[in-house]
Amino acid sequence: MNLQIVGLGIAEPLYSIERDRSIEFAQSLLYKPGRETRGLPALYRMSAVMHRGSVLLSQDDQDVSATQTFYPSADGPEQRGPSTECRMERFASEALSLARNACQNAMDDASVTSDLITHIVVVTCTGFYSPGLDVELIEKLSLSPETERVQVGFMGCHAAINGLRVARGLAAADHGATVLLVCIELCTLHYQYGWDTDRVVSNSLFADGAAAVVLRAQGDRATESPSVIATGSMLVLDSKEAMTWRIGNNGFEMTLSAEVPGLIEAKLHAYITTWLAKHNLTINEIGGWAAHPGGPRILKAVETALELQPTALACSRAVLSDHGNMSSATMLFILRRFMDSNVPRPWLMLGFGPGLEIEVALIV
Repeated sequence: MNLQIVGLGIAEPLYSIERDRSIEFAQSLLYKPGRETRGLPALYRMSAVMHRGSVLLSQDDQDVSATQTFYPSADGPEQRGPSTECRMERFASEALSLARNACQNAMDDASVTSDLITHIVVVTCTGFYSPGLDVELIEKLSLSPETERVQVGFMGCHAAINGLRVARGLAAADHGATVLLVCIELCTLHYQYGWDTDRVVSNSLFADGAAAVVLRAQGDRATESPSVIATGSMLVLDSKEAMTWRIGNNGFEMTLSAEVPGLIEAKLHAYITTWLAKHNLTINEIGGWAAHPGGPRILKAVETALELQPTALACSRAVLSDHGNMSSATMLFILRRFMDSNVPRPWLMLGFGPGLEIEVALIV
């Protein structure tokens, strides 16, 4: 069953900061910076993130040093910042507006009114509460109270693909379904204090954003809209500690090991080649690579493993530069650029998450 993308919308926080301001902020959360922390500016520059949005920035001024009040400066080596409870309260107060904007933009793009939505799928790994965003979106978007709900939680950066897989199942079970899928991530709520290299790397990459798609089962009649025709997964064995996402007392703790690019280089080519062959395609026939920009080294590893031309991941690199890593929402930002630029199909969505797990989706 093919799943047609009839509308796609994105939404960003009102304010963003540039890289140099991000470096200043990071330095303020290091207690008595020492010799080992002098490489922080270089590390942030290597992240390739030029701008990032955050719901924590003041509505009045984009100067993070003057307006960011959620994270106090480190006053001792044991400072770890707000509790997880406090961070979840902020998620509950901030997520709805961003998610609603993305959903409304997707519905407008699809020319779909709220009464036509039959299912809603909410994807997030950065905040949880109940009754949650699914219920609030039903109310704020004036969806039917009989709208069926699913939440895809805590699956990480590739979770837009997991959400599409759920939507395909819903549409296969009900060919009259119109599914609204929204990815909403407030990654900046999980900034970690102290000097731990893996976590500092994560701090340098992540940002906030939301993206939504309106989806329908594709009928016999061909359309110009892109359609998801298949998804796939592969768990890289013996790699569970390479990428982790765990709930701590002071936010969710991300670990991105230096081993990840090597694992991608070693495992990706064989899997993708075999998986594409099942759909009568080769790597060279893919017109657009929506590779999740987990960081510059991950994109380089994808490029090397699949022997891609340097321009193949240009949209992924541009989204990373302009927005940062917005976890699950990021690949949908890339698809928006594909649509706006008329990138030839087929497209392949490609993401990596805790496991280490590889997720793919084929769009034609």
